[in-house]
Amino acid sequence: MTTREASVTASDSIGRAASNPSAPLVNGAASAAGVQYVPAGTGKTYRSPIDEIRFLITGEQTGGAFFMAEVSVLPGGSNPPHIHHREDECFYLQEGTMTIQVGGKTQTASAGDFIRLPRGVAHSFVNNGDVDAKVLLVVAPAGLESFFKEAFYPVEDRSAAMPPMTGEFMARVLEAAPKCGLEFLPPASQ
Repeated sequence: MTTREASVTASDSIGRAASNPSAPLVNGAASAAGVQYVPAGTGKTYRSPIDEIRFLITGEQTGGAFFMAEVSVLPGGSNPPHIHHREDECFYLQEGTMTIQVGGKTQTASAGDFIRLPRGVAHSFVNNGDVDAKVLLVVAPAGLESFFKEAFYPVEDRSAAMPPMTGEFMARVLEAAPKCGLEFLPPASQ
């Protein structure tokens, strides 16, 4: 076997059961002996009016240990102050800039920066740049992905426009949040 054949065989078998190396990948992700593989551009994707989240690995796949996703936040996109009561949230900013309010402090993050947002601490963010902010999101323990599944809209066509901000969308968010230990805080002026 040549080196090229060996590498193609190895990469093609990632995520397929050892007993059936020709088995197809399932839902863009595959699992064999605990290995998870999500090809670039695949994974369940959901959108809100301000961001898009593509699941890389969920709590179902990690035994509840953690959830990881790739998030893209539109320029000017922001979320209101909120608290995660069940999990820590970590952002690794891959592209763009974001201003993050956490625990009464302001952090301005740019590509390559990392920030941990501990559970129980109010935080919010805004993409203050002129390009999409790309964030690798890690949440531990897992469970927050349920919020995105319920509140955000599943993406069928990635070239479609972002959904508009509507009362219906906000109702989805407010209904899903408490089920996932997520609390949105009133605006500071109240």
